[in-house]
Amino acid sequence: MEELNFKPCSCTSASKPEEKGPVLPVSGKALWAVLGLGLIIWYAVYSQLPGVSDYLTFNLAGLTPGSHLGEAVRFFLYDTPKVLMLLVLAVFGIGIIRSFVTVEWTRKVLAGRKEYVGNVFAALLGVVTPFCSCSAVPLFIGFVTGGVPLGVTFSFLISAPMVNEVALIMLYGLMGWKVAALYFVTGIAIAIIAGWTIGRLHMEKHVEDWVRLATAQNSGADSRMSIEERVVFGLEAVRDIIGKVWLYVVLGIAAGAVIHGYVPEDMMASIMGKDAWWAVPASVVLGIPMYTNAAGVIPIVDALLGKGAALGTVLAFMMSVIALSFPEMVILRRVLKPRLIAVFAGVVGLGILIVGYLFNMVI
Repeated sequence: MEELNFKPCSCTSASKPEEKGPVLPVSGKALWAVLGLGLIIWYAVYSQLPGVSDYLTFNLAGLTPGSHLGEAVRFFLYDTPKVLMLLVLAVFGIGIIRSFVTVEWTRKVLAGRKEYVGNVFAALLGVVTPFCSCSAVPLFIGFVTGGVPLGVTFSFLISAPMVNEVALIMLYGLMGWKVAALYFVTGIAIAIIAGWTIGRLHMEKHVEDWVRLATAQNSGADSRMSIEERVVFGLEAVRDIIGKVWLYVVLGIAAGAVIHGYVPEDMMASIMGKDAWWAVPASVVLGIPMYTNAAGVIPIVDALLGKGAALGTVLAFMMSVIALSFPEMVILRRVLKPRLIAVFAGVVGLGILIVGYLFNMVI
């Protein structure tokens, strides 16, 4: 039950303090030349995607424009390379940024702030340091044993899977900067407020006892890396992350293509529209048992919006899939007692409901 999220991490061993960074595969000049050539090729291919997808669908395959099958196939052939290429660029850039952010540095920053300020810092750090299931436990342990307040830690744990670089870049690429910004602001707000609320409940005794005796693993980043080593770190992040999520991306886009081509707009609007009061809570409940991540759910969200589903309802569905999935609750059970997990799910779920209803009212 591995949560294939967006953090290159090593589950087998911790990085040793004396390790400076990744080994350069080529000389520095050659590395920059290859990187520059790669960016030129990336742009050339990306700019041709609309025309190529139309040609493959309607000319080569002979499908009829406007038909159910034709629109579904075109959606799939265009969005699959588009999303994967955006992911490569985003993960590479964020990977370089994350080479500066070590677990020890993060722990010191969070532990040295007032609690409400720590909630804000923790939520923002979660955006660039998303966790997978194998790194969630050592990160949580590292924060708790490092003196980070429990509520601050939860702000990080909420924002890390829900508002990460992959989610934001995919939202931007598929739905524009306004939807991406909206999701960022609401997701960060939920992480900050929910973490602060949990902190006010003083539930430290509901953390498993063994957590306080454990030590954290290192994320692989090192403040002593050269710029070339950080570039290699970013390339390794691309290899590791894209290798884990590409199948989820393809499956998510395939589901979105079916919705885009075959689901009637009237039916989707009646199920996930603004008029049905029960649509938001039903979407949250529907999202909890689903097992996917941002890479898999965002193409589905794009297709649902295109078919007339209300933005608030769709955002609530997306947030519940990413932040409240049942597999994630099972993972957190390794370090949290049931009562604290229930409080976590309840507080986050309430925040998601508020976001859903709010945006259905104002948009």
